[in-house]
Amino acid sequence: MVRQKGGGTKVSSNGSGAAASGGAIYGLGIFGAWVFFWQQADMFWEYVLAVLEGLVWPAFLVYEAFSALAG
Repeated sequence: MVRQKGGGTKVSSNGSGAAASGGAIYGLGIFGAWVFFWQQADMFWEYVLAVLEGLVWPAFLVYEAFSALAG
């Protein structure tokens, strides 16, 4: 929001509000993925892999979605 000289407010049109909500959803997704992968792990290196998988799970999701759409 940008404040004008006349005391009124003008809504900024740069779309930063939409990006912030998308980041929150992405953050919840990462947290959920960490919980899921952490529960599946049994050894030390599987826990390390669980942390890494939690960060990159959207890439696998998009890849699988495009593979399914391609037939």
